[in-house]
Amino acid sequence: MVNIPEYYAGKNVLISGATGFMGKVLLEKLLRSCPEVRSVYVLVRSKAGQSPKARISEIVNSKLFEKLQQDQPDFAEKIIAVNSDLTQPELNLSKADQSILAENIDIVFHCAATVRFSEPLKDAVQLNVLATQMMLALAHRMKHLEVFIHISTAYANCNRELIEEVVYSPSVDYRKLIDTLDWMDDDLVSTLTPKLIGEHPNTYTFTKSLAEYMVQQEAGDLNVGIVRPSIVGASWKEPFPGWIDNFNGPSGIFIAAGKGILRTMRASNNAVADLVPVDVVINTTLAAGWYSGSQVLNRPKSIPVYNCTTGGINPFRWGEVEYCINMSFKTNPLEQAFRRPNVNLRSNPFTNQYWTTVSHTLPALLYDGYLTLMGRKPRWKQGQKEQCLQCLFLTSAVNVGSIRACVFNSKKMPRAFFFFS
Repeated sequence: MVNIPEYYAGKNVLISGATGFMGKVLLEKLLRSCPEVRSVYVLVRSKAGQSPKARISEIVNSKLFEKLQQDQPDFAEKIIAVNSDLTQPELNLSKADQSILAENIDIVFHCAATVRFSEPLKDAVQLNVLATQMMLALAHRMKHLEVFIHISTAYANCNRELIEEVVYSPSVDYRKLIDTLDWMDDDLVSTLTPKLIGEHPNTYTFTKSLAEYMVQQEAGDLNVGIVRPSIVGASWKEPFPGWIDNFNGPSGIFIAAGKGILRTMRASNNAVADLVPVDVVINTTLAAGWYSGSQVLNRPKSIPVYNCTTGGINPFRWGEVEYCINMSFKTNPLEQAFRRPNVNLRSNPFTNQYWTTVSHTLPALLYDGYLTLMGRKPRWKQGQKEQCLQCLFLTSAVNVGSIRACVFNSKKMPRAFFFFS
């Protein structure tokens, strides 16, 4: 079996979601560690007056790609931006682009998704389920496809006690749900959402669960793999420590705590904060593509699933997170902090609700009142709502059970370049 860089050498790779957090790191890592890759096609939509090519140009000229720029000054020539929109039929791909992809692509990484916990169900289904279905339909037309890697989440099945590396059947038939949502108005969907998602804490985990099952049902003879990362945070080592470009998930909580905005969270000090660095997830993803792609002639009967988590082998608890946040920001305070950083975890729901009202809701209402008097749009109350949803999910979902970590044991694995275990 060839090693990872050798496997990707001469291959044409397609990436969806390349402008997102994980997609950017995947694009950079693939080009830097697999320099012989032939080309990387990226599905990008026009946004804010920028063409797909302009958006990719802006990304590759960012700090994230500085190391790659030094090693391979002409790397950008391998990146081919393809105009696409995941919310449109056939991904809004032109017939010419569909033919080019069908004729040339060897490997697909489907990273595109909405990760908002409060996403309306219709939008979440469109982006996480229907877009994946259309990507699979496109993959079926690819004449030289070796492997299709779908990026899911370790919390797609967080309603289960033990999450193993298998695809589980959801409580709702995705086909019937898609047909039903097609004729329902938004108000009716909003009313029925709690019933539809059942034990899932939000539409994000619910639709990711549906997408996994849909991939299993519609993969047919495609060689498919599923990667399930847990809570993805800033980079550990590559391309440099601490890189992050958004305030989603844990980074938003940490910054809010550092600014003094977040003062209380409902969580147990002993609950596992299953945080995993983005570069570890991307290394696992590339290794999964290599491993699954190398097993074309001897692949397993069931779709291989790769759980990429830390809680099972190197648990980091929320009590430790609380201590690190408070100590770090007291030692190295952020500029323009709203209050002195002092976040506290509270397991008692009544105590937490009291301090949420005193430390979050009332200050937010007062500040929004000030903004209204100044003729500006209120924004803090809605921000507090989003923050509460993130805190509730991130600190409770990790208690649902044990998740096995993904570990490869092949001697062909160049650990110096693809570390993840």
